[in-house]
Amino acid sequence: MRDQGRGAPSSIWAPCTPRGVALKAPYVAAKHGLIGLCKSVAKEGAAFGVRSNAICPGFVRTPLVEKQIPEQARDLGITEQESNQNVMLKNTVDGEFTTLADVAEVALFFRRVPSNALTGQSVFVIVSHGWHME
Repeated sequence: MRDQGRGAPSSIWAPCTPRGVALKAPYVAAKHGLIGLCKSVAKEGAAFGVRSNAICPGFVRTPLVEKQIPEQARDLGITEQESNQNVMLKNTVDGEFTTLADVAEVALFFRRVPSNALTGQSVFVIVSHGWHME
């Protein structure tokens, strides 16, 4: 990107809030580190037309989440559907998981913004079906 004189990488991370999450300190520390990396890349890349921003997704139905669904249902003594609706997705506005396509659309949004004014942000564009609202 530096050699091309332009570029707009976006890091995608969770949790989708700048807060901590119980029992996940190493994971959260690594993800919060991405915000610092995003800001540093923005400062270092500015002279070369390179922008950097962060995307914060909600529950994306990844292989890890697929693994967690039956485990959580078993641990809670409920069905997988109940686990999804009453635990994982209870705070969404539509009861839907965030999709990879949802996240990709936000990445494309960042890429389409022609201005260097949008850089170094964790613009809490929280892609989460309302799971978390700032």
